[in-house]
Amino acid sequence: MDWISDAEELYEENEFGESVGFGDQPALMVIDLINAFTAPDSNLGSELDDVLEKTAQLLDAFREHDLPRYFTTVAFEESYGDAGIFIEKIPALRELRLGTKRVEVDERIAPISDERVILKKYASAFFGTDLSTELTTQSVDTLVIAGVTTSGCVRATAVDSLQNGYRTIVPGDAVGDRAEGPHRANLFDIDAKYGDVVRTDDVLEHLAASH
Repeated sequence: MDWISDAEELYEENEFGESVGFGDQPALMVIDLINAFTAPDSNLGSELDDVLEKTAQLLDAFREHDLPRYFTTVAFEESYGDAGIFIEKIPALRELRLGTKRVEVDERIAPISDERVILKKYASAFFGTDLSTELTTQSVDTLVIAGVTTSGCVRATAVDSLQNGYRTIVPGDAVGDRAEGPHRANLFDIDAKYGDVVRTDDVLEHLAASH
């Protein structure tokens, strides 16, 4: 057994990892699938073709059922005065300049007219944004999170989603990271403590059956 198998057994014995399931009104949140993260030549980039494909499937389903969809991007002013200590910790974030191609959503999953792109400065889609107000306005009770990175902005958004009272669903094949270790470890943590880690097909089947 690897460490995840050992941990799963321990966590199950100690009553972690129950399923929260879906509520009545899910929304899709696509985290930071922008060119800087999907371009292999970027310091921030990685191979995300499979993640983009699964995210496109989710978008198609949420659009078909006319359910809320949101995207995020992260971008900073030329002075980087809005980046705080974050940019000291990760100098690669200097690629993320407002108004540049790097911070646009990858054209393979480009937003359509009624889909909002939320500008954030830090990891969580909730921090420093009006996302929670937007979700309340749409009567959302469940947040399905796709995008990148599993160990960073996806995890931070999942934690804040729970803390703001939303049932949190993370399709594990629709999120990605730069390395397998952080990806697997953070999916394990999310599933144990903050939400349900499922497959994209599980989400599609739920939407087909209930909406």
